[in-house]
Amino acid sequence: MNQRNLTLHSTLPKAADDSDSFIDIDRLIAILIRRAGSIALCVAATVTLAVIFLLFATPQYTSMTQILLDDDIAKYAQDPTPAASSQQVDMQIASAVEILKSNELALRVVDAEKLQDNDTILDPPKSPAALIKSGVKLVVSALAPGGPPANEADERNARRQKAAALLQDAVTVSRVNRSSVLAVSFRSTDKLLAARITKAYANAYLNDQLNANFDATESASVWLQQRLGDLRARSQQAALDVAQFRAENGLTAANGELMSDQQLADLNKQLIVAQADSASASARYNQFKSIIDLGPESAANNAAISSGQADNTVIKDLRTRFASVSKREQEVSTNFGEDHPQAVALRAEKQDLTRQIYQELQQLTASYRNEFEVARSREASLRENIEHLTGKNSEANKSLVQLGDLEQRATALKTLYESYLGKYEEASQRQSFPIAKARVISEAGVPASPSSPKKTMTLGLAIVLGLMAGGALTAFQEFRERFFRVEGDVRTILGLKFLGYLPLIGKLPRESKIFRPRPHPSVEPAEAADSDATFERIMRVVLEAPRSIFAETLRNAKLASDVMFQGKSDRVIGVVSAMPGEGKSTTAANFAALLASSGKRTLLIDADLRNPGLTRMLRKPPQQGLVEAVLGEVPWASAVKIDPITKLAILPVLPNDHLMHTSELLASQGMFNLMENARKMFDYIVVDLAPLGPVIDAKAFAPQVDGFLFVTEWGSTPTTLVRDLLNAEPQIKSKILGVILNKTDMTELGKFTNFGGTERYRHKYVSYYTDEKSKKREPAEAGA
Repeated sequence: MNQRNLTLHSTLPKAADDSDSFIDIDRLIAILIRRAGSIALCVAATVTLAVIFLLFATPQYTSMTQILLDDDIAKYAQDPTPAASSQQVDMQIASAVEILKSNELALRVVDAEKLQDNDTILDPPKSPAALIKSGVKLVVSALAPGGPPANEADERNARRQKAAALLQDAVTVSRVNRSSVLAVSFRSTDKLLAARITKAYANAYLNDQLNANFDATESASVWLQQRLGDLRARSQQAALDVAQFRAENGLTAANGELMSDQQLADLNKQLIVAQADSASASARYNQFKSIIDLGPESAANNAAISSGQADNTVIKDLRTRFASVSKREQEVSTNFGEDHPQAVALRAEKQDLTRQIYQELQQLTASYRNEFEVARSREASLRENIEHLTGKNSEANKSLVQLGDLEQRATALKTLYESYLGKYEEASQRQSFPIAKARVISEAGVPASPSSPKKTMTLGLAIVLGLMAGGALTAFQEFRERFFRVEGDVRTILGLKFLGYLPLIGKLPRESKIFRPRPHPSVEPAEAADSDATFERIMRVVLEAPRSIFAETLRNAKLASDVMFQGKSDRVIGVVSAMPGEGKSTTAANFAALLASSGKRTLLIDADLRNPGLTRMLRKPPQQGLVEAVLGEVPWASAVKIDPITKLAILPVLPNDHLMHTSELLASQGMFNLMENARKMFDYIVVDLAPLGPVIDAKAFAPQVDGFLFVTEWGSTPTTLVRDLLNAEPQIKSKILGVILNKTDMTELGKFTNFGGTERYRHKYVSYYTDEKSKKREPAEAGA
């Protein structure tokens, strides 16, 4: 047997991956176009839900007011306070927000507007989910054991608390940017009620500030008044204790000082004066005594000094007379002699003056002595008094420590009393100050349109959610996409040559726009030939539509076999697939019909012994077939049928449920002999083999095949399955002429390729796949 094993795909380079390493924009756009239907469906679903929501949703109206927190309002009535830090301002604003959200303020609004009896607040329109929840609660309450009936006061308080809770849920308080402005808004199904409650909230907050200031000052006043009475009594008692202690300890004070201290200070001053006087008197006495001790003559000569110091006019006169007499006596003695009577008289007068001066000095000395004695006595008396007072003060100083403590306590109580008295007066004045540190800068108005549901936003959000859901669904579909779709998948995944697409025929009405089977001029009209045909029409599609994509793909397969088996007179081509139902039998029949119509002697063998789909396409069931010929029961030529239209020889298979070892039959010597004889009579032998997945018949028959056409279903057969089957059968893979994608939806094909892929431009090939009449109709159809 003339066989030749060729590695047909070894020279076919794999398609380079031109996709971007980060994001392939072309592929992304192709995916979006391909899955546009899924995305549109998701968007339509979300928009529909949004429309249903808008139709059944209860409109809500929102009214808003703005409150400015301003400490400068009270600056003319209160003492200026230091500027607060940003953190303190933030804390103040946050506290105001919480006050506005509090239950206490909500209760004040309820009481002010009498909302405990308002059905719009207590029983608003409910959503479907809320109705279901209410129904469940009603059922549970009906089944649960009932308690004692509530009285009217409890029911009214319950309604009041419920209204306050609903207000807290519907009110919104927020800070406007970084300012000291608070935006207070309230939503309700009644726009007038929304505006009224918003105004009530602003008024309640301002009143709360006033009441808080009044309550705080009133409480402070009451407390301060109580403290003032206590401090007054304690301060008076402390002052009395100081006075009593002074009296008991003789600590009489004048001008802020003790009398004993003042006396001691005066005595010290007097002692200093007395010491000075005593020293001065002692000096004068000693001086005059020393002069007297020298005698009258010396006293007269030194009398000028003592007399000048004593400032005595008598001594001055005597000293002047003494000096004048002495001078005259000296002049007389010099001129007339010492014995001159006048000189003697002058000397006698001189002696008398000396005696008088001496007597005067004695009297002054005695006077100075008495003065000295008096000064010394006074000094001693002052010292005794000072020593007495000093001893007395040492004991008083001990008492002064206790007196100081009592005075400090009395002073502290007095200061504290004065401070509290000032605070009390200030608090009393602030009780009548009717200004809060906040004001409304934007009054709450009646809303003109509902704030929710927001139709534009809801629809926009529905579209966005639909696009997100569509994107998720698209991603899920793309992740599940594990099938052959385009030519690049075959080359990249399998590394094999791609022969073309076989359109899906006979099932989809839209295929008529892509695939228009028209009889070839050399073939009889289908209506006239159907009565004589051996095959069903599906096996003659290649002949009835010779200028179609279907026929072009099979011509490409024939060309591939001619190129690979050039110079070989007989060629055995097996048609296989990975799984059943992929259309390999139809492909084999049309491929054989194409070969036969080209003038080649062609034999078509149905070798799928367990599921002979090719034989079931015959108009008349055969009486004998391949099995009988291989077993030698009948000559193989007698089992062959000839199609009168295509002149194609067909060797069918009789269904045989008892045939178990089909692979052994195909690898038997009888099958080998049959193929050898067929090679001598036919140019082409096309063998329809069983799928590779379920059975090993194709593997057993592979040594007798020159080349394989591998048929796989477009968009259905998993790529991993095909790759694993071919990798497990290297003998078959090495002989594969190419891969054909069967049952291709040509209208969807272009969506699975990127821009620049050949599949995207197949609509431009239509003129090459239609006859002249179809060409004339193309513009009209294109325009339609």
